[in-house]
Amino acid sequence: MDPEVTALAQSAGTTLVTLMASDAWQRTREGLTQLWRRMQPERAEIVAAQLEAGREDVLAAMAANDLETLNELRLQWQGLVRRLIVTHPGAAQELRALLAELDPDGSAASSVTQHATASGHARAYQAGRDQHIAER
Repeated sequence: MDPEVTALAQSAGTTLVTLMASDAWQRTREGLTQLWRRMQPERAEIVAAQLEAGREDVLAAMAANDLETLNELRLQWQGLVRRLIVTHPGAAQELRALLAELDPDGSAASSVTQHATASGHARAYQAGRDQHIAER
């Protein structure tokens, strides 16, 4: 598997799921549907329907704080995007341009959500990167 294709697909899946719940949803849906129409016209309407259904799933999962479903949706879109790029390598450049337009600072692909609960004498440690704890 090409690491560059995998990285782009992962970024696209994460960004797409994040944008499904944002004000950029309409532009996101239009851009991806157009990309599929150019690369795989026979699948464009199926992908458009999957985008609509996916958005409903994302909104429901976010309302329920269902992180597992959100992750599954990211993986689903990563797979669809990866297969498109593998089949049509020219889609990679168009996809990068679309993602840059929709999420110029890359914030959708790099968002981190953490949840922790501690009770009694328990402690919860969370970090978005490295964490070093030296208790004595």
